[in-house]
Amino acid sequence: MDPLNTRSLTMPVGIVRMVEVVLTCVVFSLVASVEYIDSSYWAWCMFTWCFCCFITLFILIMEFTSLHVRVPISWDDFTTAFAMLATLMILAASIIYPTFFVCSSCSRQIAATVISCLCFIAYTMEVGLTRARPGEISGFLSTVPGLMKVLEAFVACIIFISLEKVNGAALEWCVAVYSLCFIFALLIIILTICRLLALCPFPFDKVLTGYNVLAVIMYMTVVVLWPLYSFRDNPRPSNCNQCYWDKQVVVSFMSCVNLIVYIVDTCYSIHLVFITPA
Repeated sequence: MDPLNTRSLTMPVGIVRMVEVVLTCVVFSLVASVEYIDSSYWAWCMFTWCFCCFITLFILIMEFTSLHVRVPISWDDFTTAFAMLATLMILAASIIYPTFFVCSSCSRQIAATVISCLCFIAYTMEVGLTRARPGEISGFLSTVPGLMKVLEAFVACIIFISLEKVNGAALEWCVAVYSLCFIFALLIIILTICRLLALCPFPFDKVLTGYNVLAVIMYMTVVVLWPLYSFRDNPRPSNCNQCYWDKQVVVSFMSCVNLIVYIVDTCYSIHLVFITPA
């Protein structure tokens, strides 16, 4: 039996993770105690707080019991990727929830928003503490291109929860681009965590650079086609309150965000592969 690693709970990262578990549990409980709202954004926020609480608690238990050394994955890559993803998810929830579901007299909703912002600060601290440990993390997901892949997958998730009405070949192409790029980014993350990148029969860095260039080209078409065909002869309804028109604006904006991320990712990859000397 593996010895209990009490040091994992007393280290700064361990303390921050325990704070994260408490805060996410409290904010989830506060929002759940108010009412159920039939909205994809509300469901996303609830999933975010519950998911982050569960996975953080799982990491704490695995490291406390020293079972993480027996897991056949890159544990450092896993914890790094999750901390980055949780930071982005909590940030999105901290913006989306008060924007759509908080009023001036909603005390519990306001409290939940404040605690969610504290959760975001805690996860940001974890990312900083994890990245600050020299020599302990050297996996792909702790590099700039790796973290970019996490960001690209996250932005795609925001796009997916905002999709509703998709009519016409142009918009279907946009959805196909979102899906293909998300699947590829998720595949890279999974292969990295499972330590399977070595099985790739081609140079991984060059394949990744080529994919990034292709993704930039595809997202350029999306940035043009989605607003063109979504808003053409389609003005905003006068009684629109979180209606499909607003969600199409979100999709348009997040498409631009992901295009910028892919461009930065591509430039960084090209610099590493073709400019930086080996």
